[in-house]
Formats: sequence, C-alpha cells, structure tokens
Amino acid sequence: MFQPDVRQIIILGIRGVPAAHGGFETFAERLALYLRSHGWAVTVYCQGSASGVRETDDWNGVRRIHIPVSRDGALGTIEFDAKCVADVGPIPGTILTLGYNTGFLCAWLRLRGRRNLINMDGLEWRRAKYNLAAKAYLWLNERIACWSGNRLIADHPVIADHLATRASRHKILTIPYGGENVLDANVDLLQRFGVSAGNFFTVIARPEPENSVLEIVEAFSSKARGAKLLVLGRYDSNNAFQDSVLRAASAEVLFPGPVYDKDALAALRLYSIAYLHGHKVGGTNPSLVEALGAGNPVIAHDNPFNRWVAGDGGIFFNNAEECSAAIDRLLLEPSTRLKMSAASRRQWAENFTWEAVLSRYERALLGGQ
Repeated sequence: MFQPDVRQIIILGIRGVPAAHGGFETFAERLALYLRSHGWAVTVYCQGSASGVRETDDWNGVRRIHIPVSRDGALGTIEFDAKCVADVGPIPGTILTLGYNTGFLCAWLRLRGRRNLINMDGLEWRRAKYNLAAKAYLWLNERIACWSGNRLIADHPVIADHLATRASRHKILTIPYGGENVLDANVDLLQRFGVSAGNFFTVIARPEPENSVLEIVEAFSSKARGAKLLVLGRYDSNNAFQDSVLRAASAEVLFPGPVYDKDALAALRLYSIAYLHGHKVGGTNPSLVEALGAGNPVIAHDNPFNRWVAGDGGIFFNNAEECSAAIDRLLLEPSTRLKMSAASRRQWAENFTWEAVLSRYERALLGGQ
C-alpha cells in the first residue's frame, strides 16, 4: 500500500473508523475518506477487544490497524495509545494525533524524529467532572503535547490564544470542526420521540454540570410552554447530578435516551424550534456546528467559545432566568426565529463546511497554513 511517491498519513488518538463514539471519530472518518480520495495512503489505528489480535484490514481504501486492549476506561485509552505509538515506528508518513490526553507519548514520537500534528481539543483539565489528580494529569499532558507537536491545531481562536501561552504562535493553526448542510429530513421520524415539527426544542450534550443541562431544564420547566424539550443522552437516577436534572423536569421535558441514528438526528435538528447549548468549556463544539448546518436558532451559554461559533444565530444566557426569557422570545416571535435560522445557515456556510475544514487539514499536513 505504501509507496515513496504517495502522501502518507497515520491517524492516532481515536477508537477507530467508521465513527461510532463521538466528534473526533466523525472527523477522522471524514478526513480519512477525503484524503484517500485525494491520493493519500491513509492508516487509522482502531481499538480492539482484549480477546482480539493485532490485525489489519481495508475499509473504503483506508488501512485500519486493530490493536487489542485489555482494559476499559481511561486506563484502556492509555494502553491503546501506548501500543499504537509502539506499533507505528516502521510505518512511514506524517502522524495526526487527535487529542492530548496521552501527550507524554507524543514526546516519544518527537524524540524519534516523527512529524506529528496534534489537534489539541479543548481545555480538558478545566472540566468539572475530573478530580484534582485527573486535572493535574491532563494539565501536564497538555504542556508535553504543546512541546512535542510539530504543529498544534486549535479548533477555536480562544483555544489558539491559550496554546500560545504554552508554545510559539507560529506553530499553531486554527481549524474548526465541520458540519453537514441539513436541508431535508424525514419528518415521520419525529413520531418515535413524541413530538411534532416546530413544537419542540432540543438539547444534545453529555449529562454533566459544565454543560448547563440542569439550568436549561429548570428554565424550560419554570412555566408551561405548550411545547416540548427533548434532552438527549443517558440519564440515570442513581447518579446524583443526573437525578437532579430528572427531578427538575416538568412533564413537557422528555428524555429519549442517547440517539445515534443520523437520520433521526437530522430530523430533530431540522424541525426543532431551537437548539439549546449549555457548554461552558471547550472550543468549537460539534453539536453546535451541526445545529448551525440545520439552520437552528441557538440559545447558548454566554462565553467566548459559543459566541464565536453561533454568531448572529444565537441568543446567549448566563443563568436559568435568562435562558427562560430566551425560550419565551423564540416561542412568541416567529420572525426572530426566521432571522436567526438564516443567520445560522450563513455562519455554517462561511466557516464550518466540511470541504473547507478538510482542505485546510490537507494543507497543514503538507506543511502549509
């Protein structure tokens, strides 16, 4: 598969392709297929089960290397990344590492002269869900990755500014996440969620305090709305925070569980009144970009990350009272919804198309800006 005159890339840091786990996997799938179609030889490392063996296969012209892992959770991630870095030695090409959670392994690659571009993700060590030891580990690995990477890719200008306190500005590139242009979806898919077109709001977020899910549910539940709020994700009453969200919800708030079906997600985005986005920490959030691509008006937590992404397609809040007022406004002002929807589509078209994002990654891999 590998020839001296062929551009070659190895993607590390994800569980594998095709995407089944999150934003990085979706991005890696898109990038791998894009580069393959542009003549690159692409290798993606994929996490296998403990009972498996190292094996390779072909997926749509992309070489996959499956690495067995014996542990689950964070320790399993470290084991997987370590095995990948040990395995990649004889494979030629530029490395793209997605995330810095095992940044110490990037130092190993640097010391061996491998060219490694690192997507630095968000400010992971600031996330409330981590204890002090985990935050210290992530903080240290961010520092090591900043030193180790030949280029650092930030998905948001605020992240780029932060990285510039850790590394030289000249090696930092800002390339955001991309999203689909959703113009059509099967409205019949809404039936399974108990909602109808134009009569519901959506929240798509991990059930964690830093994503303002409790504030959003409290805001929506503060009065009768005559509309529904769909809160996607897995909520368990045995988890203290998740139970507080469930108890705060009125009868108009629905918890359908996690939804991974792309057609269903397209329908939920296209036919909702607005998308509510409470993320306080991070860069360019994939769910927010995908909402823009569907022309969703956005009600978002007020911070520099969300303001830069949503632009004129957003109304911003700092607390449950302001969130409630924003919900009222969109329910009562159809003309505002239309203006915000048009602004969201413009914002997507100008900044977040996959073609623009992936072509910029290709230029970066080739050494350009």
